[in-house]
Amino acid sequence: MANDHLLTTIDGEGRATLTLNRPKLHNAFDDALIAEMTTALRRLAIDPAVRVVCLAAAGKSFSAGADLAWMRRMADYTYEENVADAMALAELMTTLDTLPKPTIALVQGAAYGGGVGLVAACDMVLATPEARFCLSEVKLGLIPAVISPYVVRAIGSRAARRYFVSAELFDADEACRLGLVHRIVPAFRLQSEADHLVRQLLKNGPQAMAAAKKLVRDVADRPIDEALIAETAARIAATRAGDEGREGLAAFLEKRRPSWCRGDASDS
Repeated sequence: MANDHLLTTIDGEGRATLTLNRPKLHNAFDDALIAEMTTALRRLAIDPAVRVVCLAAAGKSFSAGADLAWMRRMADYTYEENVADAMALAELMTTLDTLPKPTIALVQGAAYGGGVGLVAACDMVLATPEARFCLSEVKLGLIPAVISPYVVRAIGSRAARRYFVSAELFDADEACRLGLVHRIVPAFRLQSEADHLVRQLLKNGPQAMAAAKKLVRDVADRPIDEALIAETAARIAATRAGDEGREGLAAFLEKRRPSWCRGDASDS
């Protein structure tokens, strides 16, 4: 499936790749691309053939954030129009963040503004040493409001207070130190590292991965009290009693692959 600005491919192993395809504009996004990405992600979320989603970008940059022409149009919007516009971006971010399938961002260059938000909303992030990041909104007299929940969660409030306010450029090493990036790999190995990670994910139960993602969201920053203890006990009991949990345990005891493993899932 393809259009001018967003490419979607699904391979035979269960990997979908969404590729931002506006390289001449450094993959900046506007309201149209935001809508296309949201629709594409929702389709992938319910496609049983898709097990893992990779977010990539064509050209030298990952994403420069908001498109200049879009920002010019926004300058003339009413308050109500601005709220509606911002809510569309918020819907994209929450759709990516809550996707019931593992997501991997492949960052090969600059990620600015909303581009940092896309990275922060993914579960796993691979970046090249050339990757650069910037929360540049205050340079325009704006704030990174819509992306803030995901970026603050990724890098912490202390780092966010610095980079939201300073609009400094920071490199891949700093992004990795902060927790925004998980691994830095040479550009020529970016795809092979993604392939390795995808193979690792394909070994895992699809329903279990979705439940594990939701588990993190639901228990993060909550006090460890009786209610949380009881809730987590109920969750593991439910997964043990489910079809996927029973199959996984049976496969382990019988020393065979579980039914969800496809092709050569033995890569380690």
